[in-house]
Amino acid sequence: METHALRTAKIKTALILIAVLATCKAGLAASASGPLRVSTRNPRYFGDPAGNLVFLTGAHTWGNLQDYRYSSLPSPAAMDFATYLAFLRQHHHNFFRLWTWETSVNPGAKQGTINYEPLPYQRRGTRLALDGKPQFDLERFNEAYFGRLRGHVKAAGDNGVYASVMLFNGFSIEGKGNVGGDPWVGHPLNAKNNLNGVDGVSGTATHTLSNAVVTAHQEAYIRKVINAVNNLDNVLYEISNEDTASPADTEWQYHMIGFIKEYEKTKPKQHPVGMTASWPGTDEILFQSPADWVSPAAKLPAGDGRKVILNDTDHSYFWIGLRQDGPAAQRAWVWENFMRGNQCLFMDPYLDPSHDAGRNQPVNGEPDPYWDTLREALGRTRDYAERINLAATVPHDELISTKFCLAEPGKEYLVYSPEGGEMTVDLSKATGKISVEWFRPSDGMVTHGEAVEGGRKQSLKPPFDGEAVLHLLRER
Repeated sequence: METHALRTAKIKTALILIAVLATCKAGLAASASGPLRVSTRNPRYFGDPAGNLVFLTGAHTWGNLQDYRYSSLPSPAAMDFATYLAFLRQHHHNFFRLWTWETSVNPGAKQGTINYEPLPYQRRGTRLALDGKPQFDLERFNEAYFGRLRGHVKAAGDNGVYASVMLFNGFSIEGKGNVGGDPWVGHPLNAKNNLNGVDGVSGTATHTLSNAVVTAHQEAYIRKVINAVNNLDNVLYEISNEDTASPADTEWQYHMIGFIKEYEKTKPKQHPVGMTASWPGTDEILFQSPADWVSPAAKLPAGDGRKVILNDTDHSYFWIGLRQDGPAAQRAWVWENFMRGNQCLFMDPYLDPSHDAGRNQPVNGEPDPYWDTLREALGRTRDYAERINLAATVPHDELISTKFCLAEPGKEYLVYSPEGGEMTVDLSKATGKISVEWFRPSDGMVTHGEAVEGGRKQSLKPPFDGEAVLHLLRER
């Protein structure tokens, strides 16, 4: 007879084994394969050259390329990029937006004056720019900036992570939102800041096609970025973060999308180009654009396959709403978007203690655990995306009473119930036995239920209270 001590020892051994396996899984990182293309089998997602669909999800933060500091508030330390990548892998993330700031300084911001470095241009003028440092030479690039850019993207790819290279930033051309200030004071295209005589007139004017000289310098910069990362597989591009959405700005963004695509035709590899929500603005300009992927402002957009959708809290679910709604609603947002055919991203404050009062509480160099619910939900949807036949499963709200379902009717169904309880699934197109798996999103618990018969509607209830994920698969 097995003694209590022996049973206890076996349990401890099992727990140790589980922990070791989890650590090994987190530590392993296959290189990202690519370049990615919009999948021809399911255009809601990207596919790699072998035809495998790649589900993108992850957390990004403001200082993952350039360093920034607040003049009067506590600032995050310069990023330890290897630690950041380990943090992403810990949560099973495989994507981030690589942030760029066009300006060297934003005086009068709500966080106090903010300084950014390095920038893409050398500072070598004999005269001083408005920030008190030598003027920018728009004809000479700062190799330290592009070396860091390439190094970060390459390191990400080596760790199985895709990086979207942000090229411009709407918060660098005008003060708005939760930052404010006057970033034009530190912008290289401000006539007082460069030694080349280039006059961008105003920040918002630079993100239009109104000045051919400005556009030429921007295109030269884009070529330099592409030259730096073109031979890497894990690259995507983003034109600009939350731009103005004026008709002239939209025309400029469309032009830059086309410019990247045309220039990359001359290079060994071609990568996806994205357009993200303007602020303020409407989403239709994204869906009408020539971009391959978009991040809309809608909280729960329909993933209808017109574009690959990376739904980012940065645009669709501001941190104040996230805090007010609480962790359960944050988790539900991720799963509901997943069932709509979307992929989700989190604007993660990471180690910044001061960006917005009450937003983030990092302690001793560790990210605020409050946001772990959202971080973990992203990774858990990716787990399921990699298990199901993502190429064939598409949104089918009509098949489930909860209205959140990805399905390949007759073969596989993935269902989300925000409230839990009994649900009705239409299995009329399925034949034979259907295996039943329940997943509890709140803690990751998996429970296998008794198989059900296809060919009709079935009422099923999870073996636990609260929100639930149901995975149904026809047995072979």
